[in-house]
Amino acid sequence: MIEFVFAPDDAARVRFAFSPLWELVRSLRVLADPSGHALHLPWVRAVRPRLRGLDLGPLHALVPPGGYIPDFLTPPPETPLPDFAAELGIVRATPPGVVATEVRLIDPLLSPGAAAMADAPERTLALVAGLLERYWEAAVEPFWPRVRDLLEGDVLRRTGALATAGVAAVFGDLHEAVAWRAGTLVIDRRWRFRGGLGGRGLLLVPSAFVWPGVSVMVPPYQAMLSYPPNGVATLWEAPRASRPGALAALVGRRRADLLTALGAPASTTDLARRLGVTPGAVSQHLAVLRDCGLVTGHRLGRRVLYARTPVGDMLVRNAPIVR
Repeated sequence: MIEFVFAPDDAARVRFAFSPLWELVRSLRVLADPSGHALHLPWVRAVRPRLRGLDLGPLHALVPPGGYIPDFLTPPPETPLPDFAAELGIVRATPPGVVATEVRLIDPLLSPGAAAMADAPERTLALVAGLLERYWEAAVEPFWPRVRDLLEGDVLRRTGALATAGVAAVFGDLHEAVAWRAGTLVIDRRWRFRGGLGGRGLLLVPSAFVWPGVSVMVPPYQAMLSYPPNGVATLWEAPRASRPGALAALVGRRRADLLTALGAPASTTDLARRLGVTPGAVSQHLAVLRDCGLVTGHRLGRRVLYARTPVGDMLVRNAPIVR
């Protein structure tokens, strides 16, 4: 059981970020054990042909199916919208002594090659950094826009809940293993920790590939909780054909499709991909819906995410299907 005890001002230090490098590292576990991550089977089937000829043995040695992952592979995100190249640069700058120490913490029964890698940390770091870059290009980067939109949407939703209703609203539906109990965040894990946040707050990191579980890092590192984002179950779904209905009759078929698709915040690019139309066409329809008070745009870094307003939600929920 993990218990993070919040001091009176710790709630003000809760922040959100996500990490392409974390997604990459977690995806290695999905690839190694697809049966335990059935949600991501469409991704597994898509990437396996792309990985032919790439020896992932060293990466799987450092990221075993369960247990500890060396912390240097998952540095805490330093910005809300980190860049993979910048994160990989942090990995490359890891001192060899840290690499050796953390690799030796891996259970040798799970990863027989880890001991040999710990004995040559500089060579290990160069090899692993190169493999991470090649694996990113083959297996994660082609799908990153879709994953990124999902993560950004979750951050947008939860930061809004934090601002309007406080930490209890954020933690209330985060994950079944997470509970907020009178100022203490309780996380159901097989190991034990109880303590404060060391004045550094708590970093919440949504991750598609951590599904179906959660991941925790405790002080003296930056306290972090990684959890599956809202809507992850639809991540790999193909676009669905729309049905004629009263909503389409009212606002038009394409705008009805957009309103329906905005059950979770999304960017123009993601909406265009899902609906099979151009980003320009999506932008035109969104402008009309925004002027009517049915959607709103939120800037997150250099991107804009669109979400339904309460009026838009009500319209979608109450519009009957016309047969």
